[in-house]
Amino acid sequence: MAFDCNKARGVSLPDNHSSICTEGTIIQANPLSHYWKAKGWKSRDKLGNQKSSYGSIPRDSNTKKADEASGEATASTCGIRCFTDLPAALVCEVLARLDAKELGIVSCVSTLLHTLATDHQGWKKLYCERWGLPNLPATLNGPVVPGSPLDGKSWKTFFVEREFRSKSFMGKCNVDVLRGHNEDVRAVFLLASANLIFTGGRDSVVRMWNMEEGLLIDSSRPLGGTIRAIAADIRLLVTGGTNSYIQCWRAVDGNVHLFHISGNGTDQTSEFRLWGHEGPVTCLALDSLRIYSGSWDMTVRVWDRAHMECVQKLMHADWVWDLAPHGNTIASTAGRDAYVWDIRNSELTSLISNAHVGNVYSLARTHLANVLFTGGEDGAIRLFNVSDVSDDDEDSKPVATWVPHSGPVHSLAFEYPWLVSASSDGRIALIDSRKLLTPKKSSKGHFSVKSFDASAIEPPQRMLHGVGCDLFSIAIGADRIVCAGEDGAVRVWNFSEALEIERRAQALRSLRQENRMRRRKAQAEMNANGRRPDQCSIAMKKNQLKGDKSVT
Repeated sequence: MAFDCNKARGVSLPDNHSSICTEGTIIQANPLSHYWKAKGWKSRDKLGNQKSSYGSIPRDSNTKKADEASGEATASTCGIRCFTDLPAALVCEVLARLDAKELGIVSCVSTLLHTLATDHQGWKKLYCERWGLPNLPATLNGPVVPGSPLDGKSWKTFFVEREFRSKSFMGKCNVDVLRGHNEDVRAVFLLASANLIFTGGRDSVVRMWNMEEGLLIDSSRPLGGTIRAIAADIRLLVTGGTNSYIQCWRAVDGNVHLFHISGNGTDQTSEFRLWGHEGPVTCLALDSLRIYSGSWDMTVRVWDRAHMECVQKLMHADWVWDLAPHGNTIASTAGRDAYVWDIRNSELTSLISNAHVGNVYSLARTHLANVLFTGGEDGAIRLFNVSDVSDDDEDSKPVATWVPHSGPVHSLAFEYPWLVSASSDGRIALIDSRKLLTPKKSSKGHFSVKSFDASAIEPPQRMLHGVGCDLFSIAIGADRIVCAGEDGAVRVWNFSEALEIERRAQALRSLRQENRMRRRKAQAEMNANGRRPDQCSIAMKKNQLKGDKSVT
């Protein structure tokens, strides 16, 4: 619980001091913080390693007097040195233990702490725990250097923008309908970093769409079976279906849209197939090193992307419906059960038996350790904490359960904090997981499932209606939700307008806050000078009203 130690002791500090005491730890603004700014100290590494950084600052007589006054005030109030006098390694460790809200509070204390908190690498940890590395514009020139500021922005800027964007899914949206498939669409994939949407279905044709404009860019020749799974990144596109093989396209250098899937180009080496499954391929996923595929032949296969060959085969007890990799593990669903495998040694690390009544059709994971979402034939969506699953449990208990659908949940997709689901009842459910997932206060900083009463689970925050047909696949990202089903239409729910409305509202709030601060400052100055504020206050209010009208 935060408190002001000076108020508690009845002591007032000089105007150039401010302090915040939180459970015995003091964060105090130092009057010499302007020195650091003038010298260009932009990083926490510039602080002294063992001694106070201020000991090496050249001081004149006035500065020494200010130091003595500051030291006396500090000693007389809290009796300890200020937070920034700690060794640099300790300051870094303290900042690394803070969450986003706490880092924001620290940055408001002083100019020096604002610089330290803004440039701290904790923002990178907070970002990557939720969303992984940022999706920058597609490029084939090589990977981005890990840990560096991306696209000219700081990690704090990336975090704030992404957190702001995640709020748009509760706002106004438009629905665009993409038509081109002749029969039901079984798979959609959204590659937001390249502004692309991929779709496939019973007509055995893979189509590539422009996400912003909704225009068809390219389409493949008929592949001879129902397309049931699609996955892609900026270097590789893979599809699978009832013909049991994996169709692959490599990205083409110089192609604005990355892939040439029609097969009419001069480079025929960009298209190839992977054989190995003995039944329909139902699910696909990619990471930087591997391709993952699941099939009704009751196996999950792991393929080496460098040599394009199968390196692992994971056997299941039933048809495989879905899979989701995470680091060195891969989760999969088969029959009524959910599995978690360690791909380093092909061992089964967790088995969730009887996860649903009926088949477990869908699965979702993200950059959250040990957290697993499943969707089943019973219309339920369940959250499991894999670390709590015991091998002796015949029926593992979920942490949370939602039943937003009256039909099977065919597809799940997750982008922090939103879990979205598509069902045969023609509806889409949006579930906010912020209250369920909380970061651990540890050096690892992983997320864990928050303990709470299961009866207190909130229903989905939003339901999207009006589709009127079975939905088979869904994807989320970049202010979009993409879904498709049995009517052959691909629907894109566009929430970018909600973002623009929120930006305008935020600008208006900032202007009003600025005007209030100006009025208070002018009022304080007039009171100090003993002048009558009536006429000036009226003029200030008129100017403020004019400013508000100009913004709107």
